[in-house]
Amino acid sequence: MYGTAFDQAARQVYLAHRDGEARVGPLVELAFAVYEGGGRGRATRELLERPSAELTSADLVRLGGSLLAEAGFEPGFDLEPTWWTTLEQALAVVERDVRTAGVTGDLRLVIPDWDTEFGQAWVEFRGGCHGQGIRPSFGSRFEGALEIVADAVQEVVMETIWTAWPVCPEHRLGMHVDCARGHAIWVCRASRSHTVALVGELPAR
Repeated sequence: MYGTAFDQAARQVYLAHRDGEARVGPLVELAFAVYEGGGRGRATRELLERPSAELTSADLVRLGGSLLAEAGFEPGFDLEPTWWTTLEQALAVVERDVRTAGVTGDLRLVIPDWDTEFGQAWVEFRGGCHGQGIRPSFGSRFEGALEIVADAVQEVVMETIWTAWPVCPEHRLGMHVDCARGHAIWVCRASRSHTVALVGELPAR
């Protein structure tokens, strides 16, 4: 839908918006790129139709966030490297559960050569990736990162070892990751659904 001009303008607007330094020029440039790509949202139209001299600092902050949302722009790890760090920290927590179950093999976070266009993170286990990638924005909050990484680890591990993991110690059934009160947890959905442990704190077999 959008090309290089859009990407460059969106990156500039995002950084300025994040750092509280919004300027009208880049906003209007991005609005033009969005409009040419078919976007007709409220922020896009306001930036193109309203005299720039009338826009206050508060207007620029409001319009910057709205315009980025209308454009569907999401920063990558190059703009938000701490998000990658957060995902790696989440992976280290989930790995404790993998090792507790006696599962061996290299487990790491990668951006495969075949996914550089989207720049998603993938969990690689024993040299292979399965399932879906993890969007960079999931690294913006640790507990959210922990839940999505646990789900990705579970999928790639099960696809590789061809058995359920992790397993409820009481019912011997595969568990599912969930979120309760802001914490990522492992849940068994047997006859009576119950929480087994926080992610990263599964009991030893």
